[in-house]
Amino acid sequence: MTYGHKHSLTPSLLHFFTPLTHMHEQLIKTLNAADKTDRLAALRELAERVRSGEVQKPNFGDNINNHIHTIYSFSPYSPTMAVYRAWASGLATAGIMDHDSVAGVEEFLLAGGIMRFPVTVGFECRCSLAGTPFEGKMFSNPDQASVGYFAMHGLPRQSLAEAEAFLKPCREKRNVRNRKMVERLNAKLAMFGMSLDFDRDVLPISQFCHGGSVTERHLMYALASAITSDENQRYFLLGDFKSQLLESVYVNADDELPHILDFIALGEKLGAIPAYAYLGDVGVSVTGDKKKQTLEDPHLDEYVAYLADIGMKAITYMPARNTLAQLQRLMALCEAHGLFQISGEDINSPFQKFVCEKIEAPEFRHLIDSAWALIGHEKATAAGLKNGMFSPETILKFPALNDRIKVFAELGRKPGNASASPAAAETPSDSGISKNS
Repeated sequence: MTYGHKHSLTPSLLHFFTPLTHMHEQLIKTLNAADKTDRLAALRELAERVRSGEVQKPNFGDNINNHIHTIYSFSPYSPTMAVYRAWASGLATAGIMDHDSVAGVEEFLLAGGIMRFPVTVGFECRCSLAGTPFEGKMFSNPDQASVGYFAMHGLPRQSLAEAEAFLKPCREKRNVRNRKMVERLNAKLAMFGMSLDFDRDVLPISQFCHGGSVTERHLMYALASAITSDENQRYFLLGDFKSQLLESVYVNADDELPHILDFIALGEKLGAIPAYAYLGDVGVSVTGDKKKQTLEDPHLDEYVAYLADIGMKAITYMPARNTLAQLQRLMALCEAHGLFQISGEDINSPFQKFVCEKIEAPEFRHLIDSAWALIGHEKATAAGLKNGMFSPETILKFPALNDRIKVFAELGRKPGNASASPAAAETPSDSGISKNS
């Protein structure tokens, strides 16, 4: 997964454009080039071709995806390519969500501006629940008890440096553990006359030197790459290794993990929206890399109440991953405890579609408004964090969460996005929507 490598699945998106010229194909491939300057230059050229009518626009709908990973965590897509794929898939909006990294955020915002495509930004990390009433229980990190995945949504642009200062030590400490897992993996590989070197085989397929993270998927992909040069086969092997091999070499995370309370405090400081990433008990794994497992569902009622009590602002979930019964229960709990509901479909594989049809079902339509509210939040905070969706000033004016969602979604849908002209963003206090709307 070195960049820009020739990714065998990337050209699959080319069917959006007919007829295709060799130049179009080359421009699209360049969206995954090694240098982001080249990536963005290629996107500008493609955007010009779209505006001239030379390249056909997709049919846009209401569909959204706020949880797209890029090369700065683990993904076949650069931030530029991710924006283009989201646009070409006909999404209404999209969001970047890399593990322990905000290195791709600026590029994602710039790419959104180039395509005149509204985007939202954030990051994801694992947090510890040690010392809470839920210590020892399983959550959305299926590899380790007392640990869950959390997403920081709606990250204001002016808070990027502060977010990076928080995340950089997490990435560095994580690599200490990654090296230990490679050692464990090598102990198993010795009988086959194989071994991996972290510096030679793992780091080069990541963007660690550019502020990206190294995840367990990188380790499993490095192993797959030692077995086959076929890109499709590597991703199939990655899924098998992650679901069947990782557990035997996994080393528990410890000091690399922020505590859940520190994550919430960070959200306040950044002017962002901290959210718990719900996984739910796993039956059939949509991504093919998770085994059947009981996670947070047995203690979900108490846990959601606890999250609301300690100041968590939202829960993010993925309709395609869970049963309707699981999600109806979760949505009812969010309503009961006043938690903002966000969605996105965790794109990190070339086999995944950017569009989740379930989002458009009547029971999930509110998640579309949520996506636009995130964009509205980022527009508003460009003029100051006090204008954010969960600031004391905004809550004082719009105490009801549903009113705030309506206000910020309306702001998000207005022409122009934060990546194009953040200084001109309208704040909720200027929106003309009454407190009782």
